[in-house]
Amino acid sequence: MKLHRRTILVFVIFGVMGTIRTTQAQVLRLTLEEAVRVALQKNHALAEARHEVGRADARVREAWGYALPSIDIAGRYTRAIKRPVFFFPNIFDSTAFRRGDVRAIEIGSANSIDLNVTVSQVLFNSAVFTGVGSARIYSQATREVYRAKLIETITAARKAYYAVLLAAEVREMMRANMRNAEENVRNATILAAQGLISEYDKLRAEVGLANLRPEAIRAENNYDLALNSLKVTLGLAVNDSVEITGTLTYEPVDEGVLRSGAESVLEANPSLGALRYQLEVNDAITRVERSNFLPSLAAFGTYQFQTQQNDLRISTHDFVRSSLAGVTLSLNLFDGFRTTARVEQAALDARKTQEQIAYTEQSLKAAVQATVMSLRRAKERIDAQERTVEQAERGYRIAVTRFTTGSGTQLEVNDAQLALTTARTNRVQAMYDYLVAAADLDQLLGRKPSYVQSAAEE
Repeated sequence: MKLHRRTILVFVIFGVMGTIRTTQAQVLRLTLEEAVRVALQKNHALAEARHEVGRADARVREAWGYALPSIDIAGRYTRAIKRPVFFFPNIFDSTAFRRGDVRAIEIGSANSIDLNVTVSQVLFNSAVFTGVGSARIYSQATREVYRAKLIETITAARKAYYAVLLAAEVREMMRANMRNAEENVRNATILAAQGLISEYDKLRAEVGLANLRPEAIRAENNYDLALNSLKVTLGLAVNDSVEITGTLTYEPVDEGVLRSGAESVLEANPSLGALRYQLEVNDAITRVERSNFLPSLAAFGTYQFQTQQNDLRISTHDFVRSSLAGVTLSLNLFDGFRTTARVEQAALDARKTQEQIAYTEQSLKAAVQATVMSLRRAKERIDAQERTVEQAERGYRIAVTRFTTGSGTQLEVNDAQLALTTARTNRVQAMYDYLVAAADLDQLLGRKPSYVQSAAEE
């Protein structure tokens, strides 16, 4: 009996250990590079843009199809329930012509089989050939839209990842503050018991610890929210286990990029490039609509097999072959001004796109200038906050030392703790603002960071 219980206990232990290993194996640990790679693979908006590229390629093939020959085969079997008739004058009665008498004569057979093969080829149709060029331009425009969506996805993944790192930094600061405050309460309790500080200083230390708890809880919640937002951006499920590695690290942007950004954005921005392709598409559509004023010329040929029998005993020798070929010329003379209206609509769409391009160019220039300004200011804040954090840390150590030796007050410790927390928060916030602005600048300039080049091409 004891052996049986031991066996069950061993299986339970191994089962629990296996569950722990499985849970640990399912945790997805992400660096910034890996987060971007996951986003490029699973982001739903990017997948939708990728499908649109495939759809555009299919439209190019469809447009070419109108210019290629068309071959149709059709077969028909007919069973005459009541055969049709022709009416002829009754030539066997000499008075029939005077009386108007006619005679009904059945024609055809009870069974009829027809097989037709028809080939047609467009010789001249401006709308068809212009449509091929329009489809190609549309395909190029779709690829530019996809490139814009790809860079947008990279930027969104970077910014969401930076937000998690910022939340993690703030959470760790609040945890450190809680540890310092707890240590401060322990010291205050000891000093108060020895009569070295007043009961008021002890209460101040305890109130300071209590005031930090809501901030620490808020920091934990903000981290969870930022992590969930990252999962959604990457295309992961919210209940997926994810761990983030890394810290907010200052990565300076090349000064040459900052100086030339306002000019290069007009050439490099993918959204603006997509609009320019859209303008070409509008112009092509205008040409297609105008081509409806021109004639259309096509060649055709038909090869036919047919037979008729009163019974179904039909062999290949019973079929009669016939063929014909020709050309068709068509020209619309009047369609109620519909073509004219379509040409006008297409021309107005082109003008509307021109206005969008002009507005986008101005907006992009302003956006680049604002982003560059944000980068420079964030860099100044980073440099300033580095010195401020050093001074705040030194001030906090001095305040704690003074308090533990009885020459300082709890108020000084609280003030020093607040100053240190503010300095550290401002530093990581400046770092975060700089990295986010750098990501925005890359998106405006259509740039992919070097560490995601290979992933972005997948």
